Amino acid sequence: MKKILCFGELLLRMSPRTNGFWLQQHQIPVYLGGAELNVAHALAQWELPVAYCTALPNNFLADEIIQQLKTDGIETAQIQRYGKRIGLYFLEQGTDVKNKNVYFDREYSSFASIQPGMIDWEKVLESIQWLHFSAIVPALNDRLVKVCEEMLQVAIKKNIVISLDLNFRASLWQENRVPANIVPVLAKYCHVIMGNIWSANTLLGAPLQITGKETMHKSAYLYHARLTAGYILQQFPQCHTVANTFRFDTFNDGIKYYGTLFKEQQLFVSSEMHSNNVKDKVGSGDCFMAGLIFGFSHGMTPQNTLNFAAAAAFGKLHETGDTTQQTISDIHKIIQQYV
Repeated sequence: MKKILCFGELLLRMSPRTNGFWLQQHQIPVYLGGAELNVAHALAQWELPVAYCTALPNNFLADEIIQQLKTDGIETAQIQRYGKRIGLYFLEQGTDVKNKNVYFDREYSSFASIQPGMIDWEKVLESIQWLHFSAIVPALNDRLVKVCEEMLQVAIKKNIVISLDLNFRASLWQENRVPANIVPVLAKYCHVIMGNIWSANTLLGAPLQITGKETMHKSAYLYHARLTAGYILQQFPQCHTVANTFRFDTFNDGIKYYGTLFKEQQLFVSSEMHSNNVKDKVGSGDCFMAGLIFGFSHGMTPQNTLNFAAAAAFGKLHETGDTTQQTISDIHKIIQQYV
């Protein structure tokens, strides 16, 4: 059976509590994370055949991580074993369970050290039907841009569907590297591109008339979703599907959330969902991406695919950690609640 492959860096997330509690208690919660791993984990949770390609060192920590991925239903044969360290990130967690103050420590990690020519993509992409990666990968260094190009060229040759998540992490981009000059080099290979109107502007140069600071009517955001999709489809003819997410903070630390999907010359819009009980914002977009892959892999209509993706992303906001434990039944309950 052909599989979905996710390529990206596995990270260990350290989430110390605020006000020095982690020092007093000598404890920091640790979660497995990384955008592409979060997608792979969701797909495995929903029983799709999924594999994960990253780079990890040869040590006992990596051995235990790989064993856990296997337990979670993720194929690990494509993981490369070399280098000296696993990437980390630190995300302070307040007593109100609201995340803030992220700090990445991933320089010289095994993944960041991958060189062009090191991975046998013909072998790694064997029996793969869908390949997913995010804009976080080329953000790390120019070598990984070349690695991605190698991967994508082989994937195109093998007629593999390719998806790109326009994740933007400003702290990962060095001042002399302009994202809009780099990410389009990879986007030209992609069939499905997901993000939001602001990341599409930063990473692909899509037009934008909304800064994100002003409050606009929903119709203005939907107009820009269509504008962004039109730009992407024109600039990257390989692409046939564009998705955008909209997540806004509301009073009492709440969230307003919805998504759009532009496919077959039509803009589909999900229901608008609200919550004042957000636990963790990390991984919500990854859940949305996984939902798109799930829907299209099962031949669902564009509207039903979007509904599933948006509900999965919304549900993830109510879970702690980077990866989701939601079942398909859980997600359908959210859909029914907001239809």
